[in-house]
Amino acid sequence: MFQRVCVLLLALGSVLGAQGPARRNVTLIVTGGTVVAMDAGGRVLSPGAVAIDGRDIVAVDAPAAIAAGFSAAETIDATGQVIMPGLINTHTHAPMVLFRGLADDLALMDWLQKYIFPAEARTVSPEFVRVGTALAALEMIESGTTTYADMYYFEEEIGRVTRAAGLRGVLGETIIQFPVPDARTPAEGLARTETFIKEFAGDDLITPAIAPHAMYTLDTATLKAIRAMADRLHAPVITHLAETADEVKTSMQRHKLTPTQYLDSIHFWGPRTLAAHAVKLTPADIRILARRGVGISHNPESNMKLASGTAKVVEMRRAGLAVGLGTDGAASNNDLDMFEAMRQAAFLHKLQTGDPRAIPARTALAMATIDGARALGMDALIGSLEPGKRADLITVSMTAARQTPMYDPLSHLVYVTRGDDVRTTIVNGKVLMRDRKVLTLDEADVLRDARAMAARVSEAVRKQ
Repeated sequence: MFQRVCVLLLALGSVLGAQGPARRNVTLIVTGGTVVAMDAGGRVLSPGAVAIDGRDIVAVDAPAAIAAGFSAAETIDATGQVIMPGLINTHTHAPMVLFRGLADDLALMDWLQKYIFPAEARTVSPEFVRVGTALAALEMIESGTTTYADMYYFEEEIGRVTRAAGLRGVLGETIIQFPVPDARTPAEGLARTETFIKEFAGDDLITPAIAPHAMYTLDTATLKAIRAMADRLHAPVITHLAETADEVKTSMQRHKLTPTQYLDSIHFWGPRTLAAHAVKLTPADIRILARRGVGISHNPESNMKLASGTAKVVEMRRAGLAVGLGTDGAASNNDLDMFEAMRQAAFLHKLQTGDPRAIPARTALAMATIDGARALGMDALIGSLEPGKRADLITVSMTAARQTPMYDPLSHLVYVTRGDDVRTTIVNGKVLMRDRKVLTLDEADVLRDARAMAARVSEAVRKQ
């Protein structure tokens, strides 16, 4: 009897072994496309597949290996597409899409003081911010941005709309010296910021931040109070830095120091601080920022359009700074397409340095993905397709005439692709857009509300 049982057990084991181990049940598999992982090994799998369970990536491998190891509740066929990390826009003012084209072909200070600041004073409200953020979220989902850093007013409204749309955001409540739509004084702005940070503390998608506008629009006491609050609440800080020669001139007149040096002298720089633009930096400034671990947001299109200058991106990267890409607000770009930002960054620095190798395609792509994540202090969670990271990814069609032939997917992503080539957008494991259909926002409603608000903006500007 004992021998018969042993024989039966051996036979059963043989059958189970032949069938292989049981496949793991997961929520989603994206398969069949060319995977550009943007991981440390620079993996490109053609074809490849990504297995997702809940909010996390659990495997990146060949389609056959994923099919053998996983069974999914939903599968997306990405044949003819690139599967890549979602794009990370490290500098925006999302509601300012409603000022798109309001004032163009102006220097920064004229643009701000004669047009944007007066328009904001007359039009910005919680409703304006909700409508503008929904429009920006729609544009970002459609063009493959999955995470964005923002600084504006009524940031709690931006957080609520962003979360409902399913996007990931590092969102900063703006603090500025003069009266603005949501705060009459910097002290009131600080109080609003603390309330905002506490509302979104621990949120899975929204990271609340503090956004001092710039060193030239805030006094020393307020800047020190901002750093103290950031340290106390463990909040990131987002600010504009050395955007123009005028800013540097102002700082030298007031403090006998560059903007970077002045902020360093008051101990403003700290963990998880992001400096946007950083156009006018000296070698000493770059060393300070590298030593303090400050992330940089490079905004090539806005900088060119406003003739602010060319940031020393090659030198910053050589110094070890994490340099991400941003679009800036759509009032000074005039869109939120990160594929354009990649292409312009690559072209600009080739031209500026006289070296076609200055920012190659792989580097530009890294700046829009993993380096942007590093600049935000989030590279352990996002920026590449790796097991254990959040499932923030997009698929990009490579079948159009403009995309044919494709010898090198990285080259195509930077030098050929546009935002409207994105087919699928996934954040935190949730499909936000499938085959160009946005699922978390009603496109018709968003566009209707935006057009109605734009009519109100036009009327307000005519009266100023």
